Amino acid sequence: WLVIDRKVYDVSKFSKRHPGGSRVIGHYAGQDATDAFEAFHNDKTLVKKYLKSLLIGELAPDQPSFETNKKKSLLEDFRELRCTVEKMGLLRPNYTFFFLIFLHLLVLDVTSWLVIWYFGISLVPFVIGMVLFTTAQIQMGWFQHDLGHCSVFRKPKWNRLLQIIVINLLKGMPASWWNHLHNQHHAKPNCFRKDPDLNMHPLLFSLGKTLSMEV
Repeated sequence: WLVIDRKVYDVSKFSKRHPGGSRVIGHYAGQDATDAFEAFHNDKTLVKKYLKSLLIGELAPDQPSFETNKKKSLLEDFRELRCTVEKMGLLRPNYTFFFLIFLHLLVLDVTSWLVIWYFGISLVPFVIGMVLFTTAQIQMGWFQHDLGHCSVFRKPKWNRLLQIIVINLLKGMPASWWNHLHNQHHAKPNCFRKDPDLNMHPLLFSLGKTLSMEV
């Protein structure tokens, strides 16, 4: 069971069919998932149609809709900030910008191979080709990151399709693997054993005396 906007849903069976993966939704079992729900779903009208059949009740009036280890004032400030950002249109994508990004990635990638093909593998053309190719690969990683967040196109399927082209075809990595891990990272950021980015903790990526704690 989990809570969204004070409504309680039983997602036991649905979690296996959840497009974002069962583990992502399972991280919020027995907890309030309102903010995660808002962050992960662009088309709330469509998603709420599926929620109707999963609704089993509501929280009691005296029951808080946030975890005891979280500050209510911080949550309210965050939600107000999110609404302000949305109203200002700061989350609306610029299609011209993303088109130019994709175009320049293709140009860099193709140019890197053409340099090697035309000038050979002597030191100077090899270094130039390597720099161009490395730059393209790094930028492709960030571009597919935006696509994985469904931040480029309004319809998720178009984001997924272009993401597959960029990460599967141009980078040689599976989009499904990246989405599976990255969705968990944003569902429970910096939560040990729930955020895959902390799997190497505490040996790497830890600064200071305060380390991530298991939730």
